[in-house]
Amino acid sequence: MKAVFVETPGGPENLKYADLPTPKPGTGQALVKLAAAGVNFIDIYFRTGLYKADPPVVLGNEGAGVVEAVAPDVSDLKAGDRVAYAMARGSYAEYAVVPAWQLVKLPPAVDFNTAAAAMLQGMTAHYLTHSTFPLQAGQRCLIHAAAGGVGLLLVQMAKMLGAHVTGTVGDESKAQLSKDAGADEVIIYTQEDFVPRAKDMHVVYDSVGKSTFLKSLDCLRPRGMMVTFGNASGPVPDFAPLILSQKGSL
Repeated sequence: MKAVFVETPGGPENLKYADLPTPKPGTGQALVKLAAAGVNFIDIYFRTGLYKADPPVVLGNEGAGVVEAVAPDVSDLKAGDRVAYAMARGSYAEYAVVPAWQLVKLPPAVDFNTAAAAMLQGMTAHYLTHSTFPLQAGQRCLIHAAAGGVGLLLVQMAKMLGAHVTGTVGDESKAQLSKDAGADEVIIYTQEDFVPRAKDMHVVYDSVGKSTFLKSLDCLRPRGMMVTFGNASGPVPDFAPLILSQKGSL
């Protein structure tokens, strides 16, 4: 099968498009013939080696397609089922082996492109707003990268739950995207410091990392929650736990 992979971590120049053996489903797995692959920032982490995996590393952490074959012990899926999945690496390829329990059967109204684009980012936005910090009506949240894939979904889910949403973005065009998604306030962080306009937050959702984490602590109310779930600007630097006490036991 054709696949996009890296044998040595590095830049985009390390990506290879070549033939690899078509995988076979093992116990509890299904072989999916892929029709679409989601493209996410996490793929860069695997390409650069920030996230470790044994080479060759086929990129892609979500996809959609048709079940080609299943292991003998899989009973709830069959060849021909339309499915999508997330958090099973290897979707930059013609075929992928996926644990059967991770496959979601698609209704006829959902096409492969939509499913592949929505699974990883949609589930991330859902667990952040419903599990990590269950947002409630009237609460205030700050969403960094509020015009990105997860960010736009976070804005919409937070508004559906009745929260007040402040988002940060990099330019005017992204600001409009975030506003269109429902953000109450949008701060262009390249033009102004976001901290003065983003105070008293119940929660900060931060996928940016290094350049925003420590400043975001100043945005939280006492006992607020700081949620870091990405490293777009680099990994969060080490910090002394005492700083959390100084800022209100966040």
